[in-house]
Amino acid sequence: MDESIRGRAERTFWERHANPWSGWSRTLTLPALLYAVYHRRWRLLAATVAFTLFNPVLFPKPDDADAWMTKVVLAERRWRASGDDLGALQLLNVGNGVATLYAVYAAYRRDVGGATVAGALAMTLKLAFVDALVRRYEGELDGLTAEHGDSADPEGGDRD
Repeated sequence: MDESIRGRAERTFWERHANPWSGWSRTLTLPALLYAVYHRRWRLLAATVAFTLFNPVLFPKPDDADAWMTKVVLAERRWRASGDDLGALQLLNVGNGVATLYAVYAAYRRDVGGATVAGALAMTLKLAFVDALVRRYEGELDGLTAEHGDSADPEGGDRD
């Protein structure tokens, strides 16, 4: 186990981000961002960006890894650590990025229809992507959960 400061910080980040409250509360950030841009509420925009940056460490480590959103974060961590080529699955993630950029552009232009449709598409693609990640790594995640008890740390590190 990497006991460097960076390694501990990274482990703490992922452990806390695995709290379902972290993931589900982040689903509100795109609508908040689009609302802030559309209405030119720059303080709300700054608060939304700050929340997005600090969200992964705002919540405590989850007690277990049973929640779907916890599995989403663990699967994302597994994917990033493995460097797996996701092939066609990656198109969902790319589509999410493109739709998000267009939604922000449409909100800036005050095109409520474009911002709404692109924002909904972005969120749908993101949820489809993370659901596919969970399904891809589900057996591995289930094995890690069973092997390490209630630990939400896929590397099996200490929870304290």
